[in-house]
Amino acid sequence: MKKSKVFWGYAIIALVIYIVVQALISFGMVNMHYQNMLITMCINVMLAVSLHLVIGVTGQFSIGHAGFLAIGAYISAIFTMKLGMPFPVAILAGALAAMLAGLVVGIPSLRLRGDYLAIATLGFAEIIRIIFVNVDYVGGAAGMQVTHLSTWTYAFIGVAITIIIISNFTNSRHGRACISIREDEIAADAMGINTTYYKVAAFAIGSFFAGIAGAIYAHNFYIIQPTAFGFLKSFDILILVVLGGLGSLSGAVIAAIFLTFISTYLQAFPETRMIIYSLVLILVMLYRPTGLLGTKEITDLFKFGKRGGTKI
Repeated sequence: MKKSKVFWGYAIIALVIYIVVQALISFGMVNMHYQNMLITMCINVMLAVSLHLVIGVTGQFSIGHAGFLAIGAYISAIFTMKLGMPFPVAILAGALAAMLAGLVVGIPSLRLRGDYLAIATLGFAEIIRIIFVNVDYVGGAAGMQVTHLSTWTYAFIGVAITIIIISNFTNSRHGRACISIREDEIAADAMGINTTYYKVAAFAIGSFFAGIAGAIYAHNFYIIQPTAFGFLKSFDILILVVLGGLGSLSGAVIAAIFLTFISTYLQAFPETRMIIYSLVLILVMLYRPTGLLGTKEITDLFKFGKRGGTKI
């Protein structure tokens, strides 16, 4: 009952935020620059939360998330620009394509651990990028022209669905199985948990929501290029999870919002932007080496519900 009250409390807060922002946009009080920042923020939250499931919950060190982002972006762009499909259908197609890629990559590579898994996922992301560079159907290295279809509503719905599903998955028995794999994979295997199954499941779910983020990302700009999905993009997403705190869903959300603000406002200082951005990250990691929230959730700080767990 208490968990239900907390859930509906956060749902009401989220709904109020959506209505207020949408009203401001409708009355022309939020210009295109800030609308773009809000959509970018939502994209980063989806990417951070989806990677949190793989790294923070299941403990699998993946640095190929940009590959799933690219698949979601290009497949959705093909559906809207080449096939003339509605945007919601394109989002779903991009997400399913990314999930399928997650299964194809996850089944063989998740038998690896640690650094070997990281190298395998990084290699996958680079393969995806090189494929799009050499496919003329999607514009090759020059990129693909895309109509601007992403809105605050699509981005907000994407974030809400991502957080609700991943939070519920984490708090289910399947999520507890993933956490046991993170804590001690050998012990989890000895207790009868199908470790390969749960690692692949977490990888596929994370890929699905990265695909949704990719679809919204592609239609937020007027062109997508393979260079936008290089290995540095994977590290950018990884930073969001590490900065928020490995194992903290709400920490990943806060870090994504925080770094989006920092990155956006530092665009006014192009010469020193990356220096200041790096200094902010160094200072945070020096004084909060476990991340902004560590392994805690925002609910723990306000003493909602039981202590521990993975609630938001």
